Amino acid sequence: MRLLRGLLAVVTWLLALVLGLVAVLLCVTLILLPLGLPLLRYAQRLFGAGVRLTTSRKVTHPIDELSKAGSS
Repeated sequence: MRLLRGLLAVVTWLLALVLGLVAVLLCVTLILLPLGLPLLRYAQRLFGAGVRLTTSRKVTHPIDELSKAGSS
């Protein structure tokens, strides 16, 4: 399962990288700036999703894990 999540994270990072490069190119051309800015924000969200895929649940949801440990 960990290998699958890592592979999915790598694919997400690559997609975000390509999307970010396209967004930067769109931002350079001033006419297409309104398209480039939202695309750049979406690329940042994809990078964040890739990071969340690689981190464990204890890091991403520490409050939930503490409440589970306390109620057991």
